[in-house]
Amino acid sequence: MPDDLLALWPLAPASETDWLAELAQDDGRTGYEAPRRPDAAWVLGGMYERGGTADDSVNDSQSRDEHPGPGWERLRWAQLAARIGDPVVPQGLYPCFRCFPSAKEAGVRPGSIEWPAEGSLDRPTWDQLIQFLTVHSPQGADTVCLAYYNPIITRDFEKGHVRSGRLGDAQSLFDNPDVLYTPSNLWAADRSWVVYTDYDLWGTKVCGPRPLVEALLGRVLEVADLLGRLSGEV
Repeated sequence: MPDDLLALWPLAPASETDWLAELAQDDGRTGYEAPRRPDAAWVLGGMYERGGTADDSVNDSQSRDEHPGPGWERLRWAQLAARIGDPVVPQGLYPCFRCFPSAKEAGVRPGSIEWPAEGSLDRPTWDQLIQFLTVHSPQGADTVCLAYYNPIITRDFEKGHVRSGRLGDAQSLFDNPDVLYTPSNLWAADRSWVVYTDYDLWGTKVCGPRPLVEALLGRVLEVADLLGRLSGEV
């Protein structure tokens, strides 16, 4: 797998992120948050719940989540919000560990919920997002893309890493042996859309043309939770 991945996604010049740095007015240390282009929506990371008697351990969010295994079922953000009386994402916040502040008071047992990973989508949601972008990109699987990994997750604190490849091969990035996170940013080489996953967040922002975002919001994805179109930049 490492040799295959490196062949499919070779390193690209760090200067490929210059346009993102200018657009985001940021150094990209945790990822470049692009503004709407001209629209945007959030794809929320997967969380899971198990039944039965839970132990006292707390399942902290971990990078690059897989399905937790037998006995665990996908828990929708909206389902948990309705159960405990919290908003899906509090006004003015990003999708992150500050969501669901009432969980403990509402009786959510320690260890009964696997919270979303910080800084990375889970495999099912990542796969679904890549499949969606492939369908809605003019060149489909042959769309040339670039992937940026921020300096924190590459452990190269001077700079991040950039790789280039085909959108049709982007699912393989989940298995990058050197970085236990999905990319901080993934974008089409023509810059028509850009995906942003901050190191500290539980979700991924998809920015692009309105038809693409409308299709994202209108599609019933098998696994992904979606937060509605951004009415403003939070």
